[in-house]
Amino acid sequence: MVKVSELRTREIVNVVDGRRLGVIKDIDIDMEQGKISALILPAPGRVLGFLGREEEFVVPWDKIVKIGMDVILVEVNAVAGNRRDLIR
Repeated sequence: MVKVSELRTREIVNVVDGRRLGVIKDIDIDMEQGKISALILPAPGRVLGFLGREEEFVVPWDKIVKIGMDVILVEVNAVAGNRRDLIR
């Protein structure tokens, strides 16, 4: 079993282009089903949450390919420029 606090320390990497997307800022939980529905990442350009805009990227749980010891691999086609979520 993996704790949420352990997940937050792992780098998120897109397997489509090898791009590092950052670390988990928050987790979206579906309270009705009791499952994690998405990982929320800070938008590029934000440093420790202080610099940059308030935008976020949302990676749906079904886009996670593998959760490793140091990284979480996701498969997203492209990162949306001014949108809150990743293009599916």
